[in-house]
Amino acid sequence: MEAIRQPKIAVVGCGYWGKNLVRNFSELNALKYICDSNPNQAKKIASEYNAQTIEIDDLFKTNIDGIVIAAPAVQHFELTRAALETGKHVFVEKPLALKMEEAEILCSLAERQSKVLMVGHLLQYHSAFSKLKTLVTEGVLGKLQYIYSNRLNLGKFRNEENILWSFAPHDISMILGLAGDVPETVLSTGSAHLNNHIQDVTITHLSFKSGIRAHVFVSWLHPFKEQKLVVVGDNGMAVFDDGLDWSEKLRIYPHQVHWINGLPEPQKAEFEPVPLTPEEPLKAECDHFLDCIKTGKTPRTDGLEGLNVLSVLDASQQSLAKGKTIFTKDQSDEKKIFFTHETACIDEGCNIGKGTKIWHYTHVLGGTKIGENCNIGQNVMIGPDVNVGNNCKIQNNVSIYKGVTLDDGVFCGPSCVFTNVNNPRADVERKDQFRITKVEKGVTIGANATIVCGNKLGAFSLIGAGAVITKDVKPHAIMVGNPAKQLGWISHSGEKLSENLTCPRDGRKYRIGQDGNLQEIEVKTKES
Repeated sequence: MEAIRQPKIAVVGCGYWGKNLVRNFSELNALKYICDSNPNQAKKIASEYNAQTIEIDDLFKTNIDGIVIAAPAVQHFELTRAALETGKHVFVEKPLALKMEEAEILCSLAERQSKVLMVGHLLQYHSAFSKLKTLVTEGVLGKLQYIYSNRLNLGKFRNEENILWSFAPHDISMILGLAGDVPETVLSTGSAHLNNHIQDVTITHLSFKSGIRAHVFVSWLHPFKEQKLVVVGDNGMAVFDDGLDWSEKLRIYPHQVHWINGLPEPQKAEFEPVPLTPEEPLKAECDHFLDCIKTGKTPRTDGLEGLNVLSVLDASQQSLAKGKTIFTKDQSDEKKIFFTHETACIDEGCNIGKGTKIWHYTHVLGGTKIGENCNIGQNVMIGPDVNVGNNCKIQNNVSIYKGVTLDDGVFCGPSCVFTNVNNPRADVERKDQFRITKVEKGVTIGANATIVCGNKLGAFSLIGAGAVITKDVKPHAIMVGNPAKQLGWISHSGEKLSENLTCPRDGRKYRIGQDGNLQEIEVKTKES
């Protein structure tokens, strides 16, 4: 199978941080263009990395795959919007934008354009944090109680933003990732010493619905550099200290607190270093962006994640200005836990999972449950009392009626049709005759396909565009035509299988079982 082409990238802004992005994309064989407001700087950097210089207006006219934006924060919105509107994938350094409404526009635009929108929250790609997040998920530390971070240094001083917006996004991103939520309240205090209008030091306190508390201490007026994240659980503690050698960057402290005679007594233990593979986080981040372009998968730090971080920054700035705690109901309600376009309608009694995006003029009826990280397109109707699994993608103009169930990872192409009654009449009530349609895990339904009610679509089957399903479909079957007939078999990865029944993408091997169904006999990835 022909290898997937490496995307070609342009970097906009090659100053203090942009130079690092240029270097990494060059090393990944993806760099093509460099664009900077200083032509001499652009020319110098381009000559070092065998790239071409280009003006920003000309860049948007090229067929470049992705644009990396490392310009000043005040330019992030306009540059990102222009890039998305011209069909480019975008990796924008933090913050995503300076205003919530701008960030929402960018998220909506990326969805409409079906383009990757990734935010540069670098530490999400640090192997120490990735391992820490895994340990938390696995319950090694027990129930989380407190998280705090220190990000301190002498400089680099900025005039266009305060220390909160310059340093804190990284730590807020990590804390939200560990807490799995956005905070209910935010309280920030700070002081401005070098410039009366720009805080040099801030401390931000976060309170979460789960009971987790956190604080973020940032300063560029500090005698030494410190980059430390501390996580406290009821069964242990962990420290991610990026200032230490790789052998000790992540340490687990299996401390516990026991209550003796009504008093807490610490039970201390020696720390345990967690083995890590040394790697440059920025290279991992750049490689992740390229992979998302090639595969279409959602970035770890996508637009929604950037929007959530921005909501905390916005609340923190309000707290600094007003000198009081900000109750973030508007930031932490369902709209921010999952994204809903202002034109969408969500009835009472619905349960929408974290990270799900619901777009223009979509209606979700009462009693419907939609899982996590789903994408629901424009003019979609779901419900009532419909269950949709995690990681589903429902394209524009799809209606999913009562009686239909979608398992995890189902793709519904544009304008595909589900029915729920075999013999409908406009003047005859048949709500008691709804028939069950079960769509199992990983099924793909093509555009304009029709699924007649009462049938089951087996896991990982593929229904061709315009096909009409009138009977049960076997797992992994390819179905085309009206009425639909089986054309062949398809792998977990969505590749049509040839006679040897081996997936050309991931190497999985299959056979036809005695029951006539496709069975996997070996799991083998090309990487292994």
